Amino acid sequence: MIRILTDSASDILPAEAEQLGVTVIPLNVTLEDGSILRDGIDMTPTEYYAHLASCRKLPTTSQPSPELFEKFYLEAAAAGDEVLGIFLSHELSGTWQCAKLAADLANVDNVLFVDSATVCLGESLLVRLAVQLRDAGKTLVQIATDLEHAKEHLHLVAAIDDLKYLRKGGRLPAAVAVAGGMLGIKPLITIKDGKVAMAGKARGLPGAYVALFKKIEELGGISPDFTAVAGYSSSLREVQPIENYFRENLHMGEPLVRQIGCVIGTHAGPGAFGLAFFDKELVLE
Repeated sequence: MIRILTDSASDILPAEAEQLGVTVIPLNVTLEDGSILRDGIDMTPTEYYAHLASCRKLPTTSQPSPELFEKFYLEAAAAGDEVLGIFLSHELSGTWQCAKLAADLANVDNVLFVDSATVCLGESLLVRLAVQLRDAGKTLVQIATDLEHAKEHLHLVAAIDDLKYLRKGGRLPAAVAVAGGMLGIKPLITIKDGKVAMAGKARGLPGAYVALFKKIEELGGISPDFTAVAGYSSSLREVQPIENYFRENLHMGEPLVRQIGCVIGTHAGPGAFGLAFFDKELVLE
């Protein structure tokens, strides 16, 4: 049996993780009073965004303990199972390195790792694809190989309401954040080479959607053969124009819709929305 392991930056909540047959290791959020939240477990995203809006100091996020990974690997090895670990970009978090260190500490050889080179909605798409490939009967090596190929065709584009959260969290240079935040500009971000990068900008919310859809086409368009997922931080209505775009412009089934969780939401902030998708060039055997 192949066990699929990921982290909570994929924003796959416990109920869905059980449905998919994956295990999610929670990252941590430390609030300004010093209390620690396990991402996706101790507070709903909606509750968290209400709290975040009132914070004077930005909460901090941290990777899980290596012991959580080590315990999982040893249990899998004892059962004779293999493990595929899919984690957020190592450029944005130490989680991937932590997971690999734990495998060394556990002295197991039944684990393969995939650095998603992305986060959030994009990471969740790789996990979902891994589930499909596992259920189709592919081997551990075949799944990992397919994911490495698929991630070259994976894109995440998001509109950010306020870049101060990315700046304060150290995920975006201050000069870029200041330039993007002037004159009511809504910046678009993407993940490039595993890091957060500016993808464009637009004036006002309507312009942000137009820029988002234009960027999607620039990146190769959305493959109808693979799942896409739209995400929002604080309000479900933020993804309605994306659903309309799929239905009315692309004549495709609507994407999955998921709320962005506490760890990624700390850096994206309230009012963020975006889409992760595989482009039309992706072909898997």
